[in-house]
Amino acid sequence: MRLRGNVLVLALAFAAPAAWGQTLVKAPTETPASNPDLSGIWWHPFLPGMEPLASGPTALRNLSRRNGVGNYDQLVGDYTNPILQPWAAEVVRKFGELSKAGVTYPSPANQCWPEPLPYIYKNTGLLLLQGQHELTLLYNHEIRKVRVNASHPATVTPSWHGDSVGHYEGDTLVIDTVGQKRGPFAMLDLYGTPYSDKLHVVERYRVIGYEEAKDGLERNAKENQKAGGAQELDPNYRGKHLQVFFTVEDPNVFTTPWSATITYARGSNEWRESVCAENPHDYLTHRDVEVPTAATPDF
Repeated sequence: MRLRGNVLVLALAFAAPAAWGQTLVKAPTETPASNPDLSGIWWHPFLPGMEPLASGPTALRNLSRRNGVGNYDQLVGDYTNPILQPWAAEVVRKFGELSKAGVTYPSPANQCWPEPLPYIYKNTGLLLLQGQHELTLLYNHEIRKVRVNASHPATVTPSWHGDSVGHYEGDTLVIDTVGQKRGPFAMLDLYGTPYSDKLHVVERYRVIGYEEAKDGLERNAKENQKAGGAQELDPNYRGKHLQVFFTVEDPNVFTTPWSATITYARGSNEWRESVCAENPHDYLTHRDVEVPTAATPDF
């Protein structure tokens, strides 16, 4: 596997599927002579991270605002978003009420459980290792593996990050993921939006210039709160960006497929070690919390 030094971006030009008839991505019959170089370290130091589209079915926004953007200290998902089936809207509403009351409800991140896609986009860093037959995507301590020019097996064994297969369409990397396991804190965003075993996510990665990235960056500035830190981006950066345009469908939870973007830029080349320790004791409530356990292997 080689680590190469270029950039990756996801196209905004793709529209969400109009109906539930979307089929799983199949492996192409031929491999192009050369593929775009998407490798290296990318940053989006903003929370929660998803960039809702300007129109059409898209990700939930935060109903709690601070300084004009979503208030990360109160995660109140817009349960009136028409993408949600009524039962799912009620789940989101109840999580929002807890957050408004000052309760930090359990989530994959604060309970040190594996973070599913697209929840995993909350991580501000992405290290992408690009090999001929496999891609590795690192988000702090989370690791995703993607088989290149492969198809999903006839029967997918559920796993924490699902079964991911990828292929290239010109300058675009397409990753198709199914079979994500659900744990006791299963949610696909920080607002507590649920998902089922029918969850299907398609990501499209493409490297784009600043002018093309501005739309996503502006939508990000309207919704997300800056995290800062060692990976903080130069506000005058005008270089290449990596944009991910992703589409989510789950007929058990949503009324329609929906899409959003994540726009990354180059920043610090330092990739710090990050560990989520499974400490079962909650010092605020003075009780032990549930941690991942298994009586038998899941493979």
